[in-house]
Amino acid sequence: MRPVQRYNLAQPMQNNEVIGKWSESASYWEKYRTVIREMFAPVTQALIEDAQIARGNSVLDVATGTGEPALSIADLIGPAGKVVGTDAVPEMVEAARREGSRRSLQNMSFEVAFSDSLPFPANTFDAAVSRFGVMFFPSPVDCVRDVLRVLRPGGRIAMAVWHFAERNPFDYSVSQVVERYAASTAPTPGSPDMFRFAEPGALLAVLLRAGATATSERLLQFSIRASMSVEDFWTLRSEMSEKLRTRLALLSKPQLVELKREVIEAIREYSFESGMSFPAEVLIVSGAKGPS
Repeated sequence: MRPVQRYNLAQPMQNNEVIGKWSESASYWEKYRTVIREMFAPVTQALIEDAQIARGNSVLDVATGTGEPALSIADLIGPAGKVVGTDAVPEMVEAARREGSRRSLQNMSFEVAFSDSLPFPANTFDAAVSRFGVMFFPSPVDCVRDVLRVLRPGGRIAMAVWHFAERNPFDYSVSQVVERYAASTAPTPGSPDMFRFAEPGALLAVLLRAGATATSERLLQFSIRASMSVEDFWTLRSEMSEKLRTRLALLSKPQLVELKREVIEAIREYSFESGMSFPAEVLIVSGAKGPS
């Protein structure tokens, strides 16, 4: 799979900021690839169902990161199908390509591309998905509009976003402790943030503005499972998040030791013999491309 450079200095400033923030995280997402796939497998399955992906389909995965859910979809659609994963961060795409090559998958490819200027002709794909990506898009409406452009008439798009923070203790339990040591500034309404579309109806409105038809929204309640200890889960959380790494870097060693102790105590209730299990809530929002 050949490298493709789709971005340049003419891209909007906010796009370059997105790349910078996620580039350093790529190695950690690759490191924890197997755990992440396990953690979010129920979300991947929900996206497959709501996008109505079937064997032999051509599928687009927007903001694929290090390759999920594209890699899981590749197993489903079989050799007659095709899945393409796109991401704005070259380091993420290279990590995805490495895994695709390692698994000798012939029905998939990955490209560096911004979600609002996809490098594909109109009417290319049967379905499109995006797992936890749209919250960080500089212009979500433009991005969804371009995804709809590359879908075939009747093709479906399905996107997953986090519901309210307090309903997701895998993040909330940690952030509440971190906040006491390194307070963060509340995000400006509408700015890129993990819980940007937590309010029911918010992302649905984006799809409608972008021109999607047959839209729907459902609440997915599931368990985030990770086969690891409490201590290892804290290490994973502290490494994967660029925002969290930045905040922790401001603390002294004694503060880090105490913070870690408090976090581990806070998440211990979600620890079981088989590993970690957190209740979680995600909104699955979907729609279709109307007839030409």
